[in-house]
Amino acid sequence: MNNNIVNDYAGQMGHKLQKSLGHFLFDCLKQEGITEVFGVPGDYNFTLLDCLERYDGIQFINGRNELNSGYAADAYARIKGISVLITTYGVGEMSACNAIAGANSENVPIIHIVGSPPDKDQKENKFMHHTLMDGNFDVFRKVYEPITAYTVVLTPENAEIEIPAAIRIAHQRKKPVYLVVADDLVMKPVLAHNQVTSPQPKSNPRTLQAALDHAQHLLSQSQNTVLLADVKTIRFGLQVSVRKLAESMNIPVASTLYGKSAFDESHPLFIGMYGGAFGSPAVRSTVESADCIIAVGLVSADTNMANFTAKLNPLQMVEIQPNMVKVGEAEYPNVQAVDMLFALQNIGHKQQSPVMKGTFPYDKMTDKPDDYISAVSYYPRFQHMLKEGDIVIAETGTFYYGMTQVRLPRDVTFIAQGGWQSIGYATPSAYGACIAAPNRRILLFTGDGSLQLTVQEISSMLYYDCKPIIFVLNNYGYTIEKYLNVKTEDQQYNQVPNWSYTKLAEAFGGEAFTVTVRSNKELDTAISRAETECNHKLCLIEMIVSDPLDAPEYMHNMRRYMEQQEKQRS
Repeated sequence: MNNNIVNDYAGQMGHKLQKSLGHFLFDCLKQEGITEVFGVPGDYNFTLLDCLERYDGIQFINGRNELNSGYAADAYARIKGISVLITTYGVGEMSACNAIAGANSENVPIIHIVGSPPDKDQKENKFMHHTLMDGNFDVFRKVYEPITAYTVVLTPENAEIEIPAAIRIAHQRKKPVYLVVADDLVMKPVLAHNQVTSPQPKSNPRTLQAALDHAQHLLSQSQNTVLLADVKTIRFGLQVSVRKLAESMNIPVASTLYGKSAFDESHPLFIGMYGGAFGSPAVRSTVESADCIIAVGLVSADTNMANFTAKLNPLQMVEIQPNMVKVGEAEYPNVQAVDMLFALQNIGHKQQSPVMKGTFPYDKMTDKPDDYISAVSYYPRFQHMLKEGDIVIAETGTFYYGMTQVRLPRDVTFIAQGGWQSIGYATPSAYGACIAAPNRRILLFTGDGSLQLTVQEISSMLYYDCKPIIFVLNNYGYTIEKYLNVKTEDQQYNQVPNWSYTKLAEAFGGEAFTVTVRSNKELDTAISRAETECNHKLCLIEMIVSDPLDAPEYMHNMRRYMEQQEKQRS
């Protein structure tokens, strides 16, 4: 667009000439600390990507498909606080739908930007490729309405208001947002508006005091109080406040599966993971026999509450959510979690009984070096190799239930889809983690079936010189699905082809350290070697187990419970 046309356009609208919509968008993202944007190119987002390519300070990170790029953006946001995904209209955004829905379920803020067909063609209701051939260009935005916190069609007239608003909503609600912009509007100048600053959410002082008084009354009658840290503790940045509360009260702390790493697992007050009837009996007894449970960011879902075998008495609970508090059966809206946690620190409640020593199933290695690897032998080895500052990504399935029981050192970030549980999430998630934190060690734990769904992102890792350590558990199929189906055995649909996993890097045109192990001694040697090699290259350790149904104790307990339930139904 030449300057005369730009000036005429701005003059006709009666506004001051501004930056282009694309430039303004990337300025807003840069202010949020975004240095990388994930996505896949498509003809309706070319102008966006051309603008980004000329923009200083943000790099486009190309994925092998939109779904994987969405998973990568998910992990990036978990590490850096927010992320961005760019796809093309229709085919691209529909491919990414699963990742965005997962981010919604898991409280992960992703800004999803979609490049759409030219505005002039949309206004004429033309039949365009990547559409449903009905002239309706709003259908995919409507698909995204239920799975995001906010959707908007950007124009030069509304961009200066809508882009900051969408980012603010993503931050406050910890949910994905959806922005669609027509290809021919990206380089149009945005029109200036008086900036409206939205106040940060604040607690209602009277409601906060009422909630505090009620909680204090409950605590005054408690001899054994326990703190239960769940996933929203992590998503809403409440870890420090939770730790200070536990220390001020001298109370034991347990985490749920979803809330893995919400509390420092090396801390003397940490007693382990709470998993209802499937987890540690000692932790279960301590939590469920408590006179009062302070639950922070609790998500009472099936897989978080061990198929609802968790017995948490709501009448003895102080449930602190990001913007509300529930004490017993009374709800107190408009109370910010950080304010409630701070207020509780200062009421003077101090538990006198000593805190039990934590119970961790993988503290000791009791197996023999020449034995075949199994869950009882490799999980203690994983726990032993972990270091402060690591990022651990566990795939949905067998590794998820095993790795949640591994005790983490300080400052370890644990990434998994506890709630959404989309198989295949972990590999592209590890790719996103490598981009977000290039100076931290990334460890990916995935199974053969899961890896086959999204294996393409190993190619991306090699392309961008990522150096994770990847453990591939080769147990000849979807073991988690075999455990979940208690009605039949030897299901053919839960088998997968046996790949040559150690040759993947070569097939993708890259170099890596790869090895196959079957015994504990071989695994020890491989881990030792990988800890050195990962400084220079990607490492992949294929672990072949002799028993396809080998699994951690948590899954055995889950299976026994499900078998009992099935017998009762039949």
